[in-house]
Amino acid sequence: MKALLLDAPGPPETLRLGEAQAPHAGPGEIVVRVKACGLNPVDYRVAQSGNPAWTWPHILGLDVAGVVEEVGQDVSGFVPGDKVAYHGDLRRNGGYAEFAVTAADTVAPMPQGLSFERAAALPCAGMTAYQAINRRLHLHAGDTILVTGGAGGVGGFAIQLARSRQARVFTTASPANLMYVGRLGADIVFDYHTDDVPTSVRELTNGYGVDGVIDTIGPDSARDNLELVAYGGGLVAVAGRPETNPVRPFTTSPSVHEISLGAVHAYGNPAARKDLVTMLTAIMRRVANGTLDAMLTETVSLAHVPAALAHLATRHARGKTVYVAD
Repeated sequence: MKALLLDAPGPPETLRLGEAQAPHAGPGEIVVRVKACGLNPVDYRVAQSGNPAWTWPHILGLDVAGVVEEVGQDVSGFVPGDKVAYHGDLRRNGGYAEFAVTAADTVAPMPQGLSFERAAALPCAGMTAYQAINRRLHLHAGDTILVTGGAGGVGGFAIQLARSRQARVFTTASPANLMYVGRLGADIVFDYHTDDVPTSVRELTNGYGVDGVIDTIGPDSARDNLELVAYGGGLVAVAGRPETNPVRPFTTSPSVHEISLGAVHAYGNPAARKDLVTMLTAIMRRVANGTLDAMLTETVSLAHVPAALAHLATRHARGKTVYVAD
């Protein structure tokens, strides 16, 4: 089969088009004919480091949407021809290929009216935001939340999901994306180049801080933003938890959460694996019924995935980019 291959750890530019052996379904697995695969920052990050479980060459691509091609032993609920989507296991070959194999218990049926490319835009970023809002922060109407990097995939979904819970949403963005994140539903948008975000957040919350923070930037940003969490609130770290805690003991009592969908595949129990399906199903239904924007901004061919990943690595990409099969 045609695939985008990584021969050794390296940047996106080292990916090459080539041929790979088509997979077959083992017990508990299904093979999917890939129709679309979403691009994510985790792709270029793991490409640089590699993974001990990989064999070479490796195929990247976690967010797959396609058609069931083959069903393995002990799999129920799927038959060839079903339209499905899933968040893949980092240890396996992924979706930048004609076919991909995955564990059947983490696969979700696609709802009617949802295109493959929009389904593929959802798993990694959408479920990360969904888990942060609904499983960790438990936002309520009237709560305040700060979402850093609102124009990115996780940030954009987080803005929309927080607004759907009637929270008041603050976010950060570059000058080019201020209006874009406003259209997604942010109430207050800060230009991270020029605005004093900590001071502004405290002024807008009468000095108390926000009920929740979703930090998509990194450990240093997460540490700084922990000081903006109001009493009893929480911070969700998407790109690395804070290495130190600047908050004095027995003051605001913030909770710190780490999101790692990939860890579900490696360490999760059956309930956690089932929740991947539950979350993705909920998100896909909302996109299908028009109450959530998939933020699909660009589709690319397999040959153009390396360049698109390189652009994603600049951290200036907006929304979601998806590889669509010919």
